[in-house]
Amino acid sequence: MNDHVHDLALLDAATDRLLASLATLDNAGLAEASRLPGWTRGHVLAHLARNADALVNVLEGRPMYVSGDARDADIERDAPRPLDAHLADLRESHARFTATTEPAQDWARTVELRNGVKDAAANIPFRRLIEVELHHVDLGVGYELSDLPDEFTAREISFLADRWSGRPDVPPVTLRLGHDDPAPTWRTGGSEGTPVTVSGTGAELLGWLAGRGDKGAHTVVDGGDLPLLPPL
Repeated sequence: MNDHVHDLALLDAATDRLLASLATLDNAGLAEASRLPGWTRGHVLAHLARNADALVNVLEGRPMYVSGDARDADIERDAPRPLDAHLADLRESHARFTATTEPAQDWARTVELRNGVKDAAANIPFRRLIEVELHHVDLGVGYELSDLPDEFTAREISFLADRWSGRPDVPPVTLRLGHDDPAPTWRTGGSEGTPVTVSGTGAELLGWLAGRGDKGAHTVVDGGDLPLLPPL
């Protein structure tokens, strides 16, 4: 279980970095394509704001979204707004999320997210941090995977390695940080297929796990080619 107090402080800092990056944009820049297929930068920002409100729902015991269609419709509705509206929405939705975490509550309780996924309430601030950090990269405004804090990168590698663990469509993979022994390692994938050991920087390993960045920048130390992961 994560330390929600620590993660909330990290989330505040990450949100501040995001807002500072957005100061370099204008309305025309918002309408340009993001790094996510089919989404403009405005779509990414609309998603981030609505995700904050959805996680408020989770912490307050309501369904995360009314439905998948409603989630998508809200993003499409909000994406074309001008920059000042997006900035205000991001600040206000972040404040609503933070306010929800302030009252005394049972952080060890189990809460439900989308598609029946369940987790401890204490892990929700880190899940929100993931959204802010990775989508900041997706905006393509100069904040890259290599700019992510080392602590976040290591924790997100661990989180995603666990997510892909046991998947029959992913061969056994050992992820090794750096090229020298000893090095931090993570294991993921299933039990079928040729085992592969992949070495790279934190940004490279995270990029592969999260379907971002240069997916060919890793060194396959042992085994076959770098496996292609299914979409997140």
